Amino acid sequence: MSLESLLTDLRSDRSFRRDVAAWERTPPRPARYASFPATLDRRLIAVLKSRGIDQLYTHQAASIEATLRGENSVVVTSTASGKTLCYNLPVLHTLLADSASTALYLFPTKALAQDQLVAVNELIAGLNTTISVQTYDGDTSRERRRSARSAGGIIITNPDMLHTGILPHHTQWASLFQSLRYIVIDELHTYRGIFGSHFANVLRRLKRICRFYGSNPQFILASATIANPKQLAEKLLEEPVTLIDDDGAPRGEKHWIMINPPLIDPALGQRRSMVLESRDIAAKFLQADIQTIVFARARSTTEVLLTYLRDAIASEGGDPKTIHGYRGGYLADERRAIEKGLREGSIRGVVATNALELGVDIGQLEAAVLAGYPGTIASALQQSGRAGRRSNVSAAVIVASASPLDQFIVTHPRYFFERSPEHGLIAPNNLIILTNHIKCASFELPFDAGEKFGRFEQTGELLDALVEEGVLNKHSASRPDLPDRYFWMADQYPATGLSLRSGTADTIVILSDQPPGGSKTSGRFTSIGQIDRESASHHVHAGAIYIHEGQSFLVEKLDWANGQAFVKPTQVDYYTEASSAVNVDVENELQREELATTIKSVGEVSISSLTTGFRKIKLYTHETLGWGDIDLPEQQMHTTAYWFCAEPETADRLIEEGIIFAPNDYGPDWETVRVSILERDGHRCQRCGAAEPPPRAENYGRHLRPSPAGPASAGKGVRQHDVHHKKPFREFGYKRGVNRNDQIANQPENLITLCRACHHRVESATGLRGALSGLGHVLGEIAPLYLMCDPRDIGVLPESRSAFTELPTVTIYDRVPAGIGFSQELFDLHDQLLAAARDVVAACQCESGCPACVGPIGPATTIGDTELNVKVLTLKLLMALTDR
Repeated sequence: MSLESLLTDLRSDRSFRRDVAAWERTPPRPARYASFPATLDRRLIAVLKSRGIDQLYTHQAASIEATLRGENSVVVTSTASGKTLCYNLPVLHTLLADSASTALYLFPTKALAQDQLVAVNELIAGLNTTISVQTYDGDTSRERRRSARSAGGIIITNPDMLHTGILPHHTQWASLFQSLRYIVIDELHTYRGIFGSHFANVLRRLKRICRFYGSNPQFILASATIANPKQLAEKLLEEPVTLIDDDGAPRGEKHWIMINPPLIDPALGQRRSMVLESRDIAAKFLQADIQTIVFARARSTTEVLLTYLRDAIASEGGDPKTIHGYRGGYLADERRAIEKGLREGSIRGVVATNALELGVDIGQLEAAVLAGYPGTIASALQQSGRAGRRSNVSAAVIVASASPLDQFIVTHPRYFFERSPEHGLIAPNNLIILTNHIKCASFELPFDAGEKFGRFEQTGELLDALVEEGVLNKHSASRPDLPDRYFWMADQYPATGLSLRSGTADTIVILSDQPPGGSKTSGRFTSIGQIDRESASHHVHAGAIYIHEGQSFLVEKLDWANGQAFVKPTQVDYYTEASSAVNVDVENELQREELATTIKSVGEVSISSLTTGFRKIKLYTHETLGWGDIDLPEQQMHTTAYWFCAEPETADRLIEEGIIFAPNDYGPDWETVRVSILERDGHRCQRCGAAEPPPRAENYGRHLRPSPAGPASAGKGVRQHDVHHKKPFREFGYKRGVNRNDQIANQPENLITLCRACHHRVESATGLRGALSGLGHVLGEIAPLYLMCDPRDIGVLPESRSAFTELPTVTIYDRVPAGIGFSQELFDLHDQLLAAARDVVAACQCESGCPACVGPIGPATTIGDTELNVKVLTLKLLMALTDR
């Protein structure tokens, strides 16, 4: 069945149309052409004409002309608009005229690099000349690496290899840098957030080395559609850039369909699973033999959806082997085979994370199903652009989850269709990121006194600070006409320990003695994938179900110290989902402002997170089958945060009116009772047996967070276990000065010693949900709409009594080491953010709370005999904080 026929059928299908929130048709657009630039080498024009290209698109001609005039340029056009020619043609033009010239191509992934290697070699093949094109990345053999360093021509690599494998060893690349004419940066829009901030500093180091060798290369950049390509390019390069955004490529007809899964329980706001809805829609396309890509937002969702889709295809007599998964963690050979199968058509469907969002050549798919809004308009356009990459009809279906962000988009479709894509934000002068790269640059070349690192004005101050730390050594000049110099002192070279993409360079290797589709290998373990440490604690802890290519593996052991997870194939009808306990410690309050009803701040914080347990979730029904414990080390991260609290009078009024809970007053004898229970239990957790942790050196002299069931130990640096009430203390109705019900609540038989991890698990299962947790949920979901970031880039922690403010507080922190500027933006957007949260909660049709507003209701919130409505409480809190 053709796609047009299927779309016609869907329009008349009442059950399908019932869930359609919007159906937009983008009409086809013809190509607009321009002549080849008059100065372009005629041999290149002849090769293009032999391939049926008699003219260029208007943006291609404009970009090539800007480059040949000597300008830095950035071309920003739609997917599959021929951006590759915008840099290949001027680069080859120059190399044909001067065989000694060189060019450096940078792509964010190795898959893209391999694609471009093929594309440029196809052009060179028709020129009857020899121009060397070499890839240099983690997959390049030692022999080929040696030849690449001396070959000249074009070197294709990625930012990570440039950072660790080329710049620190620049003397081996002298011929490349001496003759470097062009630096090509593709997929500019990916260089946002922490990755982009690191990359800006890598470019500072690259340009510094180029100056040392006497070259001053031009930059050619290409990007998918974002709101500020020129600004982002100029911030990365610290140079002027010419913007080319008049897209002359043809565009096929595209159908945009937004789906809001039906309400199952209107009172609870519970909708049908977004995963199941996406499966059903993708299955319709696949059963009609329409090649389809499904995008999921998490690796676990990818594998669950793959399992569901294969089952659905098999139940209709189809071949489930024509459906594959694709995500980070798959081995390179697996990914290449899947890409080839998609291009050739043998693979009819693929379920992917955003690993396939970039421009890897996977052929001409007809349909894209987005299982959940990907967080930004730019990502949604990029993912949907993987279907209909030429002038044929295509379809893009966005299936909303129950999150407030998804529900906002699907109920306000004009916002999506009429708003421009988001900005790319970077913070290259973030002190931690900048300092690390100045260390790398010092290793590569000594700094002269007075030399700036890029446009950073305080370079000298930072170099002097590194001298004081003993990292650098300052040498006085031997002559008055020479500057003093700063030299690297340490033995190791710093780039190896610095990851451009996360706070840690470590990964966990996943090992099995029976790989997917293979037989047992007699005790020999084979790597089936890898995962970063931050994700490993959630996905490959002992007892987790790790799904790879639709095959379930039970994680038997996670060797954290050695970076290995050992798994075995298993047949189960569930998957697993981990949870974490998070604490925040304010280290430096940078800015504070007192408003009418709130006090807002921004500053530097330390985030400690502990993955505490997991639940087993049944496939298809998504019911919880059971729980398990996780025993892993605590992870710490220094970052920036924005937090706000109700000002004291407002807080007192909210507590008095019962809108928020007062911190528990456990009675005048509590400290004595607490110490006696800890001593009774031998300072050991009565659930897991863990002893209290030893003092941490870095905590000496610092204010510690009080235990949830009592103050911190008087001993500096010691974090004592918690003392937990088996029957919640609130239920005893204690009021200081009125009764002594605290003595009943604090009977030894009602108290138990728990470590922080076990206490968190117990509280998660039985704890109360109130207005602060509801406020935290809705803010965490809608803040990305204003930040224009991925929801996973921030974390949210509501506290009934913050150790820093000593008031009810909500903290939103950058979920990247050192922070990336989101916290400052939220500080500035404080009033708009609270007003938007108020409107979302007020507009939701549920009765007492749901995932689309204040979050899942969970256990009923009760005080004494009164059951409280979390949604009503949260709305009252928001009205008070917004002075309404």
